[in-house]
Amino acid sequence: MGPELIFLAVAACLAGSLLGTFTGLVPGIHVNTLASVMLLSYPLTESFLTQFTDPSYVPIIVSSCIISASVVHSFVDFVPSVFIGAPDPDEVLTALPGHRLLMKGQGMRAVRAAAIGSAVGSASAILLAIPLQYLMLHGLAEHLDAFTVSVLVFTLSVIVLKERSAQNKVWAFVLVVVSGMLGLLCMDLPIPSSGIIGEGTLLFPLLTGLFGVPALLSSLKNVRIPEQDDDQVPPVDHVPGLKGVFMGSIAGWYPGITATAGASLASVFMPEDKPERFISLTASIGTVTSVFSLVTLSVSGSGRSGTAAAIKDILGDSLSGFCSPEFLILLLCSAIASFLGYRITIAVGGSMSKVMNRINIGPLNRAIFVLIVLLVLLLTGPFGLLILMISTLIGMIPLSMDMGRIPLTGCLMFPVIFHALIGNIIF
Repeated sequence: MGPELIFLAVAACLAGSLLGTFTGLVPGIHVNTLASVMLLSYPLTESFLTQFTDPSYVPIIVSSCIISASVVHSFVDFVPSVFIGAPDPDEVLTALPGHRLLMKGQGMRAVRAAAIGSAVGSASAILLAIPLQYLMLHGLAEHLDAFTVSVLVFTLSVIVLKERSAQNKVWAFVLVVVSGMLGLLCMDLPIPSSGIIGEGTLLFPLLTGLFGVPALLSSLKNVRIPEQDDDQVPPVDHVPGLKGVFMGSIAGWYPGITATAGASLASVFMPEDKPERFISLTASIGTVTSVFSLVTLSVSGSGRSGTAAAIKDILGDSLSGFCSPEFLILLLCSAIASFLGYRITIAVGGSMSKVMNRINIGPLNRAIFVLIVLLVLLLTGPFGLLILMISTLIGMIPLSMDMGRIPLTGCLMFPVIFHALIGNIIF
């Protein structure tokens, strides 16, 4: 692990931070989309980079770019969630409290709370990564895996029972099953997913349709926000962020539990009554999940997120083992990206708070919708468009019922439970 490799990895980290800023700021575009594009274009990237450096360095350079984009995205994606009203799938829980602060002219309080929570969560996760990796490699992983189905079933039960009315509880259960069945079909059936520029994954149109597109469609109305005030005073302390570390570690290990599902659990066991503190807690969970995905990948060899799966495909088994050089480099890039993510989030949030009251976001969201459709076609082809259409229709149901979209995370948890209990018999 010479200085040249570290220098190139840091340079890739800076490039990834810019890409993560882009995916974080554009509603409906997840960093997993970027990871899919980078994975598809890896042969071209490899042939370009080998002109300037040792070919053996290329996998860790590209992986450094991907993990940095993921970390910065986990910071920045709260900005459009607050100011545009189209949250990332991992931040759907914060849309309502963030919007509440926005309509009081306090949108920057939400952004600062999210940035603080993400910073606390990221710093804690980086400090705990090596000790946690050691414990996982020495028996803890097997003990945790024994509870996978129980944890997922419990999480889905909490999501359903948290709904306020009996009718919404029924609808939440239906959405868990329907979205779960659609997720199972996308993962297990040999549905063609070849796009114009290569072979993509149907999880992209699935998740975008369930979460991203409905939020865009619901915010096409010509809504004007009040003038924003930023007192530049930190709205929260470090405590909500530290609470998020525990839930983030659960979301980072157990497959299918997203940051949103982790936040739903946290709202039951570690409730926060103030919107700023709840936003900070949820932000911490999302960023902790991004960092801990490296630990999960190095221990189990399984990518529990789109970015981790892409890194797995690129690095292979070189990340395995205790404190491999690749693992340490990616941790370093995560630390740098966390520092940049905090600064970028505050800067971009401050800029948007000054101009959003003068911008009509309807045309912007329409343009983003067209971009998403084009990306789905390019990456996954006509069947991807069909999945996007079906998942969007399902994703519109919670909006029409005036209920949360958290039950839609069943699209990831239900298939894991199905395979654990029934799938091995059928398949």
